[in-house]
Amino acid sequence: MSNEQRSNEEQVKQVKTDVVLVGAGIMSATLGALLKQLEPEWSIDVYERLDAAAAESSDAWNNAGTGHSALCELNYTPQNKDGSVDIAKALNVNEQFQVSRQFWAHSVESGVLSDPKNFINPIPHVSFVHGESNAKYLRARYDALASNPLFEGMEYIDSPDEFTRRLPLMGTGRDFSDPIALNWSDAGTDVDFGALTRQLLNYISGSGGTVHFGSDVRNITKQSDGTWNLKIANLRTGAKKTVNAKFVFVGAGGGALHLLQKSGIKEIKGFGGFPVSGEWLRCTNPDLISQHSAKVYGKASVGAPPMSVPHLDTRVIGGKAGLLFGPYAGWSPKFLKQGKLTDLPSSVKPGNLMSMLGVGVTELGLVKYLVSELAQSEADRVETLREFAPNVIGKDWELVTAGQRVQVIRKKGRGGVLEFGTAVVNAADGTIAGLLGASPGASTAVPAMLDVLQRCFGDKYAGWQPKLEQMVPSLGRKLAEDRSLFREIFDWTSQRLQLEQTSRFAQPSGV
Repeated sequence: MSNEQRSNEEQVKQVKTDVVLVGAGIMSATLGALLKQLEPEWSIDVYERLDAAAAESSDAWNNAGTGHSALCELNYTPQNKDGSVDIAKALNVNEQFQVSRQFWAHSVESGVLSDPKNFINPIPHVSFVHGESNAKYLRARYDALASNPLFEGMEYIDSPDEFTRRLPLMGTGRDFSDPIALNWSDAGTDVDFGALTRQLLNYISGSGGTVHFGSDVRNITKQSDGTWNLKIANLRTGAKKTVNAKFVFVGAGGGALHLLQKSGIKEIKGFGGFPVSGEWLRCTNPDLISQHSAKVYGKASVGAPPMSVPHLDTRVIGGKAGLLFGPYAGWSPKFLKQGKLTDLPSSVKPGNLMSMLGVGVTELGLVKYLVSELAQSEADRVETLREFAPNVIGKDWELVTAGQRVQVIRKKGRGGVLEFGTAVVNAADGTIAGLLGASPGASTAVPAMLDVLQRCFGDKYAGWQPKLEQMVPSLGRKLAEDRSLFREIFDWTSQRLQLEQTSRFAQPSGV
């Protein structure tokens, strides 16, 4: 090899960039799109292990695409001992989703995103219960939420005729001697986060950024000048290179924990992860799909974790309607759908050992739930579905594997606690950050990444704020506390995202 060849090879092996985003999912894509608008001159490189964008948790068939806004998810509105309903988490989740809607609407206006129908569509969000005590709970939930601006327009329905009219697949063959109740909201959406991710990544690459597929980040090490060296292997050619970055974001889904551990930042100590896989029944009968147009969420069974809430979901993927029911829990030690069997054991470190052991003791209910789910037969799964749609038969449905989720284990006292949300973890100097956890996940990508910006770029955030307020007009304000502002913003986002909901707050003529 000549000296010139060696020099060229060395140049290829060592690359400098301003920002590295690990993982080509919705989190990295959102952060990259934000940074490209805030700092157009910064170089941004996205490294993805797989050969396609959003192929893990962000993929349309790997998540429910609910657009989590707490309109229908009953785990966000727990009942207190006195029978009242706590709506604090529901308000917070809805506020976060409104932030995401605003960023997407602005992105359509500015050309960052193109056809919104490609990734978001209006679908009613519905809470469903049966049994007298559950119906009373749902009435109390409605009473607590309906007067809040964020939940304006919600309906309470307990009429069998109206139930069947709106949800024919669920009403046909139902024994209505068992009382039913619905909380119905026309403000819901179905989101294809895979399609959204691809549009955002196209914007990044079209604005000077680079997306590298088939590139596995093997290690991350801090340098004396405060930058980070990433060891990256090209899985297609076997070539290896070192990339030096001023800022690193680890948006690698279940793979984030391992990479943050390799970085050595003290903030990751005590964090662990518990993997849970999911499965869906996917409808293969077009006639049944046409009889249901809603996302209907029920109540989790006693002792089951929040992530197990059953739901019968209309999906819109590639412009075509589909229907899912689930999730049915599975289990694998893998942290990614296309991960390794050693993912869980290799994540156990001295810094999180007590957290992991502590959860093993306190979450026996989760273990029992997983065992019972794994023991289910095909007939058992169909029987669970019949609680929602009494007349279904197994041959009209196929079992598909959804994405792998890694729930956050956080240190608490001497042990640890399992959390069913997301957590941003960042180094004190703001040079590296990552996102751990799952639901509501993708729906809160924008507020989560705004959090990353504020934590990691504190010296620049104030200067960015005017631009951020153009992207998210309600930034720093609570829409739940300002009805007129919420109406204005909701109508604007509905119009820009073509959600056909602008009439929801229409005033009668002459008013």
